[in-house]
Amino acid sequence: MQAWQVHENGEPGEVMRLAEVARPVPGEGQVLLKVRAANINFPDALMCRGQYQVRPPLPFTPGLEICGETEDGRRVIANPVLPYGGFAEYAVADATALRDAPDALDDAEAAALHIGYQTGWFGLHRRAGLEAGETLLVHAAAGGVGSAAVQLGKAAGATVIGVVGGAAKVAVARELGCDVVIDRREQDVIAAVKDATGGRGADVIYDPVGGQAYAQSAKVVAFEGRIVIVGFAGGTIPSPALNHALVKNYSILGLHWGLYNTKNPKLVQHCHEQLTDLAARGAVKPLVSERVPLTGAADAVQRVADGVTTGRVAVLPVPQNGAAA
Repeated sequence: MQAWQVHENGEPGEVMRLAEVARPVPGEGQVLLKVRAANINFPDALMCRGQYQVRPPLPFTPGLEICGETEDGRRVIANPVLPYGGFAEYAVADATALRDAPDALDDAEAAALHIGYQTGWFGLHRRAGLEAGETLLVHAAAGGVGSAAVQLGKAAGATVIGVVGGAAKVAVARELGCDVVIDRREQDVIAAVKDATGGRGADVIYDPVGGQAYAQSAKVVAFEGRIVIVGFAGGTIPSPALNHALVKNYSILGLHWGLYNTKNPKLVQHCHEQLTDLAARGAVKPLVSERVPLTGAADAVQRVADGVTTGRVAVLPVPQNGAAA
């Protein structure tokens, strides 16, 4: 089979190599899956660089979420077990962690409903307790993680403010349903948020960026607001001033979604059921901005790493809906 492999750490476009390799052999409790679609996540780039918290042994195949097909034809969502990731024709996953792919979504959309939407659901509902009528601020609102949070916030009845960088991403954020869109390249984010909220600020802030985005969040979070820390795509891990959180009465909440798979897997399944229902009702629909063949995976991962994509970019190892891969 064909699979992308990383033999040394570095930029994805430089270290990912497409090779002909043997199909992975499932271990005990694992299943072999034919990859129908694999979505690119920012951690794929971090793994290539050797900067992710999970460091699989070299060589490894990146690709953290897929829509796959079991040997008996079941269409499922899964997180491949590394080092046999999803940027390949076949991957391996734990049998107990398979989730049924929603009928309402195609393969690429189904794969995208997993990590980003699970993270959004846990962040907004489990950690922050977002309520209808509250104001949600989403950084990187046009990206894969941010776009999921925008849709989930709207589905929950929140007023959503999206922060993006550039006119093209402004248009995407508006299409996603943001009530207010702020272009951080053209506007003063702090002033714009205060203007949009009448000076009150945002009740919940969803931050997958870190760095300057977090600094802005601390200045525009409302009384008894909640800042959800999802990641540091901006490259800088902030050091919060805890005295500031004390005097303004706000909470800083961390979210590592992967922990729920071991600490509370039943809640992960419950979340999947909620997301499947939202997808069936049309309340959420993953934004898949690009669908590339397997041969284009390395270039696509590099573009995600460079922050020039919107929504999710899907890698299709096999033709989908009759289209040529």
